[in-house]
Amino acid sequence: MNSGATGIQVRPATTADVRDIRRLVDAYAGDGPRTLRKNMVTLYEDVQEFWVATQGPRVIGCGALHVLWEDLAEVRTLAVEPQVQRTGVGSMLLQALLDRARVLGLKRVFCLTFATDFFGRHGFVEIDGTPVEPTVYQELLESYDEGVAEFLDLEWVKPNTLGNHRMLLML
Repeated sequence: MNSGATGIQVRPATTADVRDIRRLVDAYAGDGPRTLRKNMVTLYEDVQEFWVATQGPRVIGCGALHVLWEDLAEVRTLAVEPQVQRTGVGSMLLQALLDRARVLGLKRVFCLTFATDFFGRHGFVEIDGTPVEPTVYQELLESYDEGVAEFLDLEWVKPNTLGNHRMLLML
């Protein structure tokens, strides 16, 4: 996916992009975190879920799509360099992730976010609770993934999720 005039390209991430993804994540994971800090090993393990926005050789944004269930995925770790916020880079990344969700046959995409205006402009709506039936909820409890625990609103992840909003998009 290209934006000709600005030279911005959105593409699947490679292992060579992981250090830049970490830099972007860390920019938003400090005081009043908007993203969760991620270990390098976790980013390498999850690199196949990430897409990056580049301008020339520089990675200026990233985002991930994590499949939770047969019809449900989560948009995670959507971050752009502060100087390119509100220029469409985040929207380009989100669109690439949603296109990928459609290719995978997913029907719903979830996010846990402080950026409700941004996601709302893209069709996400705030929800209460976890949008899965009880049997799926029980299956998801078996996951070791911290993001799944956030999705399930489990008590032990509350300090990381306080103030976040649960949003859902039907594809």
